Amino acid sequence: MHRACRIGVILFAVLYLLALAVFIIGTFGLFGAEPDPVSAVYLIPLGLPWNRFIDEAARELWPWLAAAAPALNIAIIALACRLLRR
Repeated sequence: MHRACRIGVILFAVLYLLALAVFIIGTFGLFGAEPDPVSAVYLIPLGLPWNRFIDEAARELWPWLAAAAPALNIAIIALACRLLRR
């Protein structure tokens, strides 16, 4: 069970890093890419349910909070794995 939990956390973290890379490249137009307003689309499902509360923050913070929401899910999953290991 511990190994499956660890693999799940690592897989989620890799997906998060890939989605974050797409977001940064699309937002800032890096590597010759056109700036794309839909570049955060992969972060949305990874950050649920926390990105549903982003509307309460200032509008300038929305993209950054959407980028940080999956990190909260990774922390919660890792904590749950540690608690289940005991």
